[in-house]
Amino acid sequence: MGPVRILVLIVAAVAAIGLAFLVRGAFAPKQAPAPASVVAAAPPGKPMAQVLTAKRDLVIGTRLTAADMGWTAWPVDALNPAFITDGAAPIAAGTEATTGEKIAKTTGAITSSIIGGVGPMAQFEGAIVREPMLTGEPIIQRKVVRGGEGGYLSVVLTPGRRAVAVPINVESGAGGFILPGDRVDVLQSREVTSPTAAMTAMANKNSFVADTVLSNIRVLAIDQNIEAPKAAKSIVGATATLEVTPADAELLMRAKAQGTLFLSLRAYTDTGGPSGALTRETTAQSNIVRIHRGGAISSEPVRP
Repeated sequence: MGPVRILVLIVAAVAAIGLAFLVRGAFAPKQAPAPASVVAAAPPGKPMAQVLTAKRDLVIGTRLTAADMGWTAWPVDALNPAFITDGAAPIAAGTEATTGEKIAKTTGAITSSIIGGVGPMAQFEGAIVREPMLTGEPIIQRKVVRGGEGGYLSVVLTPGRRAVAVPINVESGAGGFILPGDRVDVLQSREVTSPTAAMTAMANKNSFVADTVLSNIRVLAIDQNIEAPKAAKSIVGATATLEVTPADAELLMRAKAQGTLFLSLRAYTDTGGPSGALTRETTAQSNIVRIHRGGAISSEPVRP
């Protein structure tokens, strides 16, 4: 057999073998792809707890209902010990479930689903808000007073203070622009008889003095309005409820019996400093009052 014929046979054999491999690959069944767990294990999700939150903005004095509260998913590692949970918070799928008791051990959060036979949300129904809360903010015990622990005024009053109502009108209440939460000065206007006027022909003329009784006093309510109505710029009421100390309450009642009271609205930027009766140092220069009589202005000493 010649060398050319041998070369042709070798080339034909190689081509046949290659064609066989191509045909086998085309008709062979395809292998299934490797499962994702084999390629890379998916990381587990963060454990989540159900936290009791506000479903709308809550202002001071609001009485909570079921419509005001709801459960919000909250990362377990971000729980605060003051938060209220539903008592059971399974973590992400693929890992062992974690109960509320286990969460409590690691975070200190309040997680009992039944406290005294009542669920945590039901326990807060009827509670009164004592500090403002925003939508989505966790409801905590420090910011509310639950049923049976007092009404609105007893909730919002600063410890050691008293609520006292004084009569007002449009003129004595700054035209109705004094709203709950504002700060005011309480002034007294009264009629007096000056020693010098008593010895003159003007003895029968009326003389009036005005001085500040209390300063920087918080307004709790106008009539029964504990907050201004939405979009309202003023409230015309007959009474203003003020927050004062017990001693200032006595001083205020004496001032109301001896003259007419007026409320002077303080600027929002001028609400700092002490609140109540003026100290002796601050009243050292107020022992002299100005009297407007017949178009003339005179100064008279005020007896303590």
